[in-house]
Amino acid sequence: MSNLKALLDSLQELEQNSHKEFEKLQSLEDLENFRVQWLGKKGQLTNTLKMMGKLDPQDRPKAGQEGNRVRGLIESRISEVSTSLAAKEFEAQIEAERIDVTMPGREVPSRKEHPVRSTMEELIRIFAKCGFECEIGPEAEHEFYNFDALNMPPSHPARALQDTFYIKDSPDVVLRTHTSPVQIRTMLSQKPPIRMVAPGRVYRADYDATHSPMFHQIEGLLVDTDVQMGHLKGILSVMVKEFFKEDLKVRLRPSFFPFTEPSAEIDIACPFCKGSGKVQSQNCKTCKGTGWIEIGGCGMVDPEVFKAAKIDHNKYSGFAFGMGIERMTMLKYGVNDLRNYYEGDQTFISQFARWKP
Repeated sequence: MSNLKALLDSLQELEQNSHKEFEKLQSLEDLENFRVQWLGKKGQLTNTLKMMGKLDPQDRPKAGQEGNRVRGLIESRISEVSTSLAAKEFEAQIEAERIDVTMPGREVPSRKEHPVRSTMEELIRIFAKCGFECEIGPEAEHEFYNFDALNMPPSHPARALQDTFYIKDSPDVVLRTHTSPVQIRTMLSQKPPIRMVAPGRVYRADYDATHSPMFHQIEGLLVDTDVQMGHLKGILSVMVKEFFKEDLKVRLRPSFFPFTEPSAEIDIACPFCKGSGKVQSQNCKTCKGTGWIEIGGCGMVDPEVFKAAKIDHNKYSGFAFGMGIERMTMLKYGVNDLRNYYEGDQTFISQFARWKP
């Protein structure tokens, strides 16, 4: 009998203590913690009822009945207060999130265009004035368009893995290293005369202050009869004047590209020192005191490229040019690190971005 009395006394004490704790509840979280503390698998009621194993068989029904009564009482209290606490928390949430409809709305900022995108569209507009149409092509390109048709044989260094991203399980597909494949596709699908520019993303395995694994190019192509280098320089001079809003000199410096012959680097008079090589009696840091800055490459289309594009090189001639859009943007705005364009710093981007309505 002593074991039964001890158990009943424990249940009565548990009932009283749970009532005291129950009155302290302030939230649904407190209520859930209370339920676990008193009715959970490791709760105080469960631990107390484990004493039934020490009772005589004839005493167990009475102990079980009392245990069920206490459990029911606690569960009833939890159920009663749950609704009121939920309503109380909902009202508090409504009050905290109340909106004053008389206040002015938040200002929605006008969206801004990324400076690289802005430069790309500006160059497209400039060339459009000269009669060039905009063409686009795939960024994952077949080697024929990216290399073979551009007079780059399999042994050409540009096709090496350290320079080119090849697609896994597709050894003849690459991420295009320039937008020149669009020129090949255009010549294969259209008959001369052709005037086109090809802007877009390109990919090369390179990364530093002036190079990025992904960057943007714009390339141009003109195919017609009696096309000369003078026509090429004229178009480039117009582009430079329109883009930089000043009459900067342009020179074509002899170079080599497998897809043009003759080939040249495109140099312009440094827009920061105006071609003098000096800024405040010191060598210009941008052009390193030379007065010239390279912006791209160009040349007359190689006959081998015309052959691959199925154009009669005896009847037609043409020129091609290409330049990096990031580099043109850097020169226009005086930015010295290409990586700034891709770090997502809105403070930096907004300095140069064009407002969009």
